[in-house]
Amino acid sequence: MKHYLTTDDIENLPKTIEEAIALKKDPYAFEQLGKRKTLGMLFFNTSLRTRLSTQKAAMQLGMQVMVMNFSGEAWSLEFEDGSVMNGSTAEHIREAAAVVSQYCDIIGVRAFPTLTDKQKDEEEHVMKSFQKYASVPIVNMESATAHPLQALTDAITITEQKTRGRPRVVLSWAPHPKALPHAVANSFTGMMQKMDVDFAITHPEGYELNPEVTGNTPIIHNQDEALKDADFVYVKSWSSYKDYGKVLHTDPNWKITAAKMALTDNGKFMHCLPVRRNVIVDDAVLDGPQSIVIPQANNRTFAAQVVLKQILESM
Repeated sequence: MKHYLTTDDIENLPKTIEEAIALKKDPYAFEQLGKRKTLGMLFFNTSLRTRLSTQKAAMQLGMQVMVMNFSGEAWSLEFEDGSVMNGSTAEHIREAAAVVSQYCDIIGVRAFPTLTDKQKDEEEHVMKSFQKYASVPIVNMESATAHPLQALTDAITITEQKTRGRPRVVLSWAPHPKALPHAVANSFTGMMQKMDVDFAITHPEGYELNPEVTGNTPIIHNQDEALKDADFVYVKSWSSYKDYGKVLHTDPNWKITAAKMALTDNGKFMHCLPVRRNVIVDDAVLDGPQSIVIPQANNRTFAAQVVLKQILESM
């Protein structure tokens, strides 16, 4: 693996999932692999699970870790080529990426979308600029349109937790007071399309994801119908794609309740976290036996670790 920018960078998904599960049993088995190697983690946006789990993953591989938050610790970066930098930006990505490449063997980048400029967001301006100007591998720790570390986490979790060969997996939209990105939903959809699952998406009309992402995946606008006999219910909020970045409505009827989970086949509740209690999901579900959000979050470490391991092995 040269970079990990999208789930398409995984060459062999079943083997990668198998490796990640093996790492859970012996996290320090490859501690010498990353010895005297450094992971640089650059955050343009806040993080809890991604930062801590990726840092732990690197440490379990014997790597050293450096973290920088661009919101308050670094110069404001310019990403446009040919720009006259007489405004707020102080350093160009050309120099920044080249310099960080001299300090780090792998660079992780986290940068959210604008949710106002669809074209720029879909061009993945920040992530692709680092890929272009850095001379070391880049790991996507969530970008404008993708969260491949989360998607790999979810694939690991479903593989571990499934009780039948081809489980039914449903991605359900949920209400949220703020406009949220499409990254998690996009990458989860792409990952499920690569797995042997019966996959469907449910959301109100107007909240369709990018049709290039969903492809032939069934879209069901009746949530109760979609949840019937589901083995896994993955819940996520996202803003409108067509009316880009807008919150069209926050219909509370789409909140996940115990009654809705009762429609499933003893289905497991999944969410990438953080989650707004009693807005997206009731306490009774989140704290109940069907919720697997904590084991799911634990798998963030091993998703990151298997990615870093495969990158280190290819260096």
